[in-house]
Amino acid sequence: MLVDNTDLQTQIKRLAKILEQSQPLYRIIEQAAGIGLKDYYIGAGCIAQTVWNDQTDLALTHGISDIDFVYYDNFDLSFQAENVAIERITRMIEPCEIKLDIKNQARVHLWYKDYFGYEIAPYDSIECAINTWPTTATSVGVRLEDGELKVYVPFGLDDLFGMVVRANKAQITEEIYLQKVQKWCGKWPGLTIIPW
Repeated sequence: MLVDNTDLQTQIKRLAKILEQSQPLYRIIEQAAGIGLKDYYIGAGCIAQTVWNDQTDLALTHGISDIDFVYYDNFDLSFQAENVAIERITRMIEPCEIKLDIKNQARVHLWYKDYFGYEIAPYDSIECAINTWPTTATSVGVRLEDGELKVYVPFGLDDLFGMVVRANKAQITEEIYLQKVQKWCGKWPGLTIIPW
């Protein structure tokens, strides 16, 4: 297991340098800053996997299936309003080789049961949503504010830089965790998996 004994601010600077090297991902991070949204992050797997790729000398886009663009708008929770936002965001961001997965975190509870089989409570904020993401290493959101990378990491960055996959049991099931572990181990065999 890789160990990262640096403080959080040093880790955030290191994260920023890695993300800046990923041309497709960082271009989206830069363009997102000009969209006019306040409550949003680029996050989850695309951030963690970029770091894992950097640490294992793989292409920075290796294994990344999508870029999660999450925002929070509880004014209108309709499917139609989310679609309008998705179309607007997609129009304002140049086409990318990695597909964007845009979701309003304020309405996740409306479809979660149909997709995952159990109900969840509505999120009170975008940070509340990130607090429940499936693993500690992927519970990370980034955005640019005044040219500086703002990072939200409820569990810190030690697991991310240590390539440790640990379940965040706030919401997921063991089955979901094991599916993620199996998929990720095939792409990043150097991961350290913490059993459920």
